[in-house]
Amino acid sequence: MSETPHIVSDVMTQTVVAVGRDAPFKEIVRTMDQWKVSAMPVLEGEGRVIGVVSEADLLPKEEFREGEQSLYEQRQRLSAVAKAGATTAGELMSAPAITVHADATLAQAARIMAVRRVKRLPVVDGIGMLQGIVSRADLLKVFLRSDEDIEEEVRRTVVSYLFPAFSHAIHVNVHEGVVTLRGHIRDTSLILVAVRLVRAVEGVVDVEPHLTGESADAGGPDTNGS
Repeated sequence: MSETPHIVSDVMTQTVVAVGRDAPFKEIVRTMDQWKVSAMPVLEGEGRVIGVVSEADLLPKEEFREGEQSLYEQRQRLSAVAKAGATTAGELMSAPAITVHADATLAQAARIMAVRRVKRLPVVDGIGMLQGIVSRADLLKVFLRSDEDIEEEVRRTVVSYLFPAFSHAIHVNVHEGVVTLRGHIRDTSLILVAVRLVRAVEGVVDVEPHLTGESADAGGPDTNGS
């Protein structure tokens, strides 16, 4: 009954700066500086994503340049030491790449970013070919949706669906993404359902339910002042 959720392909950037497995260290640095990005997918063949190289992967080159780390510290950080001696994207990259499919919902992409602690995800097809990239900022674009659009969807897909006989008596107000529901309904057990469904509407920041039970007929709003 609800609209199709916004998916990754709706917000991803399709033009992606990427490098090949054999790209040398300085080329990676120059490309990042030229395009003002902090990470890039590493590609193989016709565009299959095999890893991601980021500024964090490049920093060990400088960190260990003067050899100031003790033997103990180096043993504790073997991965960083190895990257300090790496010279190509294939040696520097973090692999396998953490990716997402274009038809994933924004919530699924956000969950992957949070759990894996990454700031962006290459978007790939079923065989791992690069289609785009999605960032934290892209996922936040959904909150740019207007209050009017959110209100219209809440009325149409939640209120009219759950409370068809009472929809005229339920008032929906949206301010800065916060949805307020006011009115009287016959079945108060549906309040939690309504809140859950409203939260699922793209762009909703929070829900404030002010719905009360009403035993009167559905012909009009309550007049007892409750």
